[in-house]
Amino acid sequence: MSRRALALMLPIAALVSLACASTPAPDVAGGGASSPAPAVIERAVPPVGQETVGVGRVPAGGHGSTAGTESGPVALELEITATVDRLAPAAIDFLETIVEVNSGTMNPEGVREVGRLFETELAALGMQTRWIEMPSEVNRAGHLFAEVRGGDGPTVLLIGHLDTVFEPDSPFQDWERLDTDLARGPGVSDMKGGDAVILLALQALHSAGRLDDLNVIVALLGDEEETGTPLTISRQHLVEAAGRSDAALGFEGGVGGLQSATVARRGFTDWRLTVRGEQGHSSVIFNDRYGAGAAFEAARILTALYDRLRGEDDLTFGAGILVGGTSVAYDGESNRGSAFGKTNVIPSEAVIAGDLRTLTHDQLARAKESMRQIVSENLPRTSAEIEFRDSYPPMAPEPRNLELLQELDRVSRDLGMGPITPVDPGKRGAADISFAAQYTAALGGLGVVGKGAHTPEETVDLSSIPVMAKRAAILISRLGSTNSD
Repeated sequence: MSRRALALMLPIAALVSLACASTPAPDVAGGGASSPAPAVIERAVPPVGQETVGVGRVPAGGHGSTAGTESGPVALELEITATVDRLAPAAIDFLETIVEVNSGTMNPEGVREVGRLFETELAALGMQTRWIEMPSEVNRAGHLFAEVRGGDGPTVLLIGHLDTVFEPDSPFQDWERLDTDLARGPGVSDMKGGDAVILLALQALHSAGRLDDLNVIVALLGDEEETGTPLTISRQHLVEAAGRSDAALGFEGGVGGLQSATVARRGFTDWRLTVRGEQGHSSVIFNDRYGAGAAFEAARILTALYDRLRGEDDLTFGAGILVGGTSVAYDGESNRGSAFGKTNVIPSEAVIAGDLRTLTHDQLARAKESMRQIVSENLPRTSAEIEFRDSYPPMAPEPRNLELLQELDRVSRDLGMGPITPVDPGKRGAADISFAAQYTAALGGLGVVGKGAHTPEETVDLSSIPVMAKRAAILISRLGSTNSD
């Protein structure tokens, strides 16, 4: 089935019937009069109780239904969900194993070890695996890719990452079982728990004899938490995989709990502002010879950026590092800086670094242009320049993503698990699913339910693992169907 055929399988007409619910923007009121008009972003909610046709559906009530005696697609899906339940304890044991391996982004051997553990499991399912080592200039461990090609049906790309934010020198290193359904550990929800969901779903499909009929690519990246550069190298293989896929599913945890998924998330762009002024005795500041100095110019720019950029839906702008004085040293790789100055000396230099998050490419372009204009309007005897480094592209709420959400919603309802609604993109950070979304239908937030990501209190709700694995397995199976005209 071609990508066009897949689009037909997910009815376009149903998209038109989506009820659009406006989600309030973050509390950032205001905005300069010269700001461009913000784009209106509608939040789509899937229809309730819609009839579905085509691929066989598991009836409401899930695998406990009497439909388990039927033949065909329904019986297959019942077998898949029952297998998830059977294999779930082993999946939790595997999660403990990989959490106990430190895989901070800058610990390449630890990242590779987690990759080897997954490679063994995926190869056991009959998938072709390959470890892609990154060249030295990228300074990252690499990525694990696995693939099975079972026919001429659509290809589904499953995305996760092997690394965590916790490096070997972090005091937070160990798995701890807090109670029956709760565990704490580094990366347990972000996102080794989501990786475990991918594996469990594929194991269930394999056990039911379904995986051999599908076309599935698994991409487990080794540097999601601190992306290697240049992106043309570090994300080359992910982009290539997305380009030959009909749908991409991201397994980072969902911020909205069990009943949500991500159809859009904002991109991430770093920026660095360098400001220069005339150094001199503070008693002569503001005269024609010495002007305003670097500190006041930096303050002017930040204030203008605040006034102009705040208030637009789905756009945030932050200044995270400020260094200024008569002598400044700043290392963008380590995000560390130092400065020397005196209270009676006009500062000659300031460096400010921050981030810019936008929902669409157009919004990003407009924001950059506004920032460049502000930076160019210098106070007397000062100059300034701003540099941008794009990291994660925006994942806009494209119709194809909403169609994919509908299909997941059908799966969840058919399993008796209730409806799935979209997450407000303002509540999400950037992720690798955004790279895939440039080329194919994409849906994220399919991983575990957890709390405290990136903190020593990171936990996972272990009961969410089989729930998310059942949804994922059935969704993959249905998307991979060759049903068409």
